[in-house]
Amino acid sequence: MKPSASQRLTDRQRLAWLRLIRTENVGPSTFRDLVNRFGSAEAALEALPGLMRGLGRARICSAAQAEAEMEAAASFGARLVAIGEPDYPRMLRQIPHPPPLVAIKGAGEIFDRPAVAMVGARNASLAGIRFARSLSAEIGSGGYAIVSGLARGIDTAAHEGSIDTGTVAVLAGGLDRPYPPENIALCGRIAERGVLISEKPFGWEPRARDFPRRNRLVAGLSIGLVVVEAALRSGSLISARLAGEMGRLVFAVPGSPLDPRAAGTNGLLKDGAILVTGAGDVLDALAPLTSLPPPQGAFDEPPDFTAAPPPAENDRSRVVEALGPTPVHVDEIVAHTGLHPAQIFMILLELELAGRIERHSGGAVSLVRLDA
Repeated sequence: MKPSASQRLTDRQRLAWLRLIRTENVGPSTFRDLVNRFGSAEAALEALPGLMRGLGRARICSAAQAEAEMEAAASFGARLVAIGEPDYPRMLRQIPHPPPLVAIKGAGEIFDRPAVAMVGARNASLAGIRFARSLSAEIGSGGYAIVSGLARGIDTAAHEGSIDTGTVAVLAGGLDRPYPPENIALCGRIAERGVLISEKPFGWEPRARDFPRRNRLVAGLSIGLVVVEAALRSGSLISARLAGEMGRLVFAVPGSPLDPRAAGTNGLLKDGAILVTGAGDVLDALAPLTSLPPPQGAFDEPPDFTAAPPPAENDRSRVVEALGPTPVHVDEIVAHTGLHPAQIFMILLELELAGRIERHSGGAVSLVRLDA
């Protein structure tokens, strides 16, 4: 069924694969069975009319339809990648019945990194959104890609937090049909700096039943999945269940028992999920599963202090004003203030010596309240 890892499908083979997987009622497992039975996608297509005889009109994807989709993908700047080809996501190959073909746009090398999925409530609280954004930034700075589903709330925060370190958006519809509409601009940013992936055809508007399939890919692309906020019977719990079935680590952020958005995450913790109160909980648990070196704090190698003048007093005020009780990564402070890393290094050192800041795993810092 698969091309070897060192080979790619020919254009003719790719067209046949696309026709077969786009044929009505042919999913990944059926595709596999057909190809295993008949030896190739082309042979399976030839056999389909006979197999469908007596089942009504055979809705087999035509060559013209498949060619139109391949042209649409090329026009969109995307590519259709087959399982077994070198740029097919490695972790996705390992799930039960992986999609034979996926559409990918963006920096596909991000799939070479170990990845952490992050999911949660669409109607997330502001605290949950802030936590998801900072958590994804810290985990991303630890060398991991962040995978999520482009939904409102926690998914959006996860992508925003990891846009600079490597984020993967899994779409429930075609790559040219991002959902929800308010995330179209974010989807464009991810296509430029991260990577988009979908198993659905171009032009496909996502339906309700497509989202659990998307959740399956979100879980499958990762080595661990973090749930930040989730109500009972939510899609995020489906993702967590799928991740557990695939042998991925499942993490959950605890929440108030009075908030229904925390009922699902608190339930996961009762069932044995790994408790998360900071990025270190995730990074420490995943470190033995990857070849990544232990995460290092920011500025382990001090910047060149001759490259910038000493910080001025108003520079110190700008840094203090940017800080708060919620941990933020040092890179975010540099980007927000526009100061040189050497100046930030010195200001944070001064604040630390004065007992004004607390350092966190992954190179994040927070301001210590003087009245605490």
